[in-house]
Amino acid sequence: MSTAPLAVTSRREGRVLSLRLARPKANIIDAEMIEALHQALASAAGDTRLKALLLCAEGPHFSFGASVEEHLPEQCAAMLEGLHRVVMQLVRFPVPVLVAVQGQCLGAGLEVAMTGHLLFAAPNARLGQPEIKLGVFAPAASCLLPLRMARMAAEDILLSGRSLSAEEGHRVGLVAAVVDDPQAVALAYYDDHLAASSASSLRFAVQAAREDFSRRAQKRLAEVEALYLERLMATADAVEGLTAFIAKRPPAWKDQ
Repeated sequence: MSTAPLAVTSRREGRVLSLRLARPKANIIDAEMIEALHQALASAAGDTRLKALLLCAEGPHFSFGASVEEHLPEQCAAMLEGLHRVVMQLVRFPVPVLVAVQGQCLGAGLEVAMTGHLLFAAPNARLGQPEIKLGVFAPAASCLLPLRMARMAAEDILLSGRSLSAEEGHRVGLVAAVVDDPQAVALAYYDDHLAASSASSLRFAVQAAREDFSRRAQKRLAEVEALYLERLMATADAVEGLTAFIAKRPPAWKDQ
């Protein structure tokens, strides 16, 4: 296993770039992981030979989510800025993004995963945005989920904090397919549907398919990030929920 937070490898003769979260079992999306993703995406975006990006993870789980400690008031602005930069890099990435998920895919982990064009999930995958249980909400997911699926299903995920099974994720349109080996199927999708295409033409096709989605996501993300930082984090319950989670005790809500 790699000691770096992210394993970056070239596959299919340089046509597929693999970014693998490499700190199992939790694969926490902390500041170091966020910076590694940012650097890898920035470096790869200009590679005109590239035809696909594969986003996957080592170990039994894709990701347990962000570092809760980095959500506390003194760190959350920097954390959100970095995470949302990566989210928009993925939303705007110039070639198809294929995502392979197994086990828990929660919080910031799901926010990163849902940026992909196609998400392939193992039968044991669990997908959710549990932030509301900690007294906060998921800014990027609040913007992306309603753009990717039916609003009622998106709001269920965001407001309940419950986790969906891979099959339920497929039924609501979050998961492209439930398969035993998501990474192998993602690469097979590349082989069957992308490999024969022009790399240049794929870039134009991605831009055409995603331009409106990208523009709307960027606008909403700025608005929702401001709501999180300027209003939510000024409440007692947001700080209490995060503090209680870290202390491993039930929160004592003040409803304010």
